[in-house]
Amino acid sequence: MTEYHSYEPAKGHGLKHNPLNAIVAPRPIGWISTLSQGGVRNLAPYSFFNAFAYVPPLIGFSSQGWKDSIENARATREFVWNLATRGQAQAMNASSATVARDVDEFALAGLGTLPSQLVRPDRVAGSPVQFECKVTQIVQLETKEGTAIEQWLVLGEVVAAHIHRAMLEDGVYQTARARPILRGGGPADYFEITEAALFQMPRPA
Repeated sequence: MTEYHSYEPAKGHGLKHNPLNAIVAPRPIGWISTLSQGGVRNLAPYSFFNAFAYVPPLIGFSSQGWKDSIENARATREFVWNLATRGQAQAMNASSATVARDVDEFALAGLGTLPSQLVRPDRVAGSPVQFECKVTQIVQLETKEGTAIEQWLVLGEVVAAHIHRAMLEDGVYQTARARPILRGGGPADYFEITEAALFQMPRPA
C-alpha cells in the first residue's frame, strides 16, 4: 500500500520546509529589469514566472509583497525579462539582495547593460535572450474566499525579442545551448538544463 504524507496547507505542512516550490519545480526564473519613474534601474529574479500565451506572447511574474519591480511596472507599464544562465548565476543571485530603492542592482551585481528598442528598462548584457514587455495586467491574488493577499501577478506582452544567434540552429531555438538555470525548492536549490537531460516525444497525430 502506498503511503503519503498528506496535509491541508491552511493547517500547516508538518515538514521542515514548505514543499510546494520543491514540487512545482524546477521553475524558470523571471530575471526582471525595470526602471523607476525617477530613472533608477532595478533588476530582480522571480521564481514564480512563466509564459501564458503564444499570440500575443504573454509572460508573467508573481511577487510576494509590493516590491520595487511591481511599483516600477505599475508606474511605467514596462519591464524586460532576461534569461538567467549558468554563467550568470552568481550575478543573478546577487541581484536578489534586499537593498534600498535607490540602489542599482545592475551595478551591485557587476552586470553590463544593453539598451532596449521599444521600452525604457535596460537589458542584461551577456544574457542570450531578452524579452521587452509592455504591462497588460497587474492582478492582486486572492484566496478561495476572495480575500486579497500580499501577492501580485504582473503580466506583460512581449513587444520585442532578442535572441543571440548562437542559440539558433536551422531556425530552431536550442533550449539547452544557453545553459539556462531554473529554481528548485528549499533555500538554495537550482537546476541547469543540459543536452544530457533532453529526450524527444512527438505529439500523437
